[in-house]
Amino acid sequence: MEGEPRLPVLDFTMDDLKPGTNTCTYLFEHAKLAEELDRTVARMIFESYGLLEYYDSYIESTSYLLRLLAHKPPKQVEPQLGFMAHTDKSFTTILHQNHVNALMVETKDGNWIDVDLSSPNSYVVLAGDALMAWSNDRINSPNHKVLMCGNETRYSLGVFAFNRGILQVPEELIDEEHPLQYKPFDHLGLLNFPYGAGMKSYCGV
Repeated sequence: MEGEPRLPVLDFTMDDLKPGTNTCTYLFEHAKLAEELDRTVARMIFESYGLLEYYDSYIESTSYLLRLLAHKPPKQVEPQLGFMAHTDKSFTTILHQNHVNALMVETKDGNWIDVDLSSPNSYVVLAGDALMAWSNDRINSPNHKVLMCGNETRYSLGVFAFNRGILQVPEELIDEEHPLQYKPFDHLGLLNFPYGAGMKSYCGV
């Protein structure tokens, strides 16, 4: 539809991202929307477990990382891996993109599904490794990847939530069916931990 906002097609090496430019302002507005969405999702998570009393302190200690990504179309006819399968180290991740679909998410049973984000009003929320650990494995941090095909570049915006401090499994999430799986951990310290090593290696009991 005409008038709907879309991520701009731009060369990130140019001056478009300097403060005060239209593109910079546009991306900042999208980042703020993603932050608001993330806070709403976080509140829903805390509330669903009866842990709303912890929400304010979590938000007060949360910072957001904005990343701009560009995945070029494959040079050959066959689909090409634009980004290897991985999980995020964040608590939560909010993704938004232009009209070029390429994101795939792995389900718990090992199947890969395509994510349709072609609508300019679409965002996807992914649980990160920190949320998986905080929830004592009640919430899965899914593998996801980018598989490019066609002849257009995929531009995307990612907003990643990180906690400045120590996260730990709430006592309310520990019981006979869900024994403690993770020790308290420094979330920002996780960024310096070897990529792909996993949360069990970082802070597993």
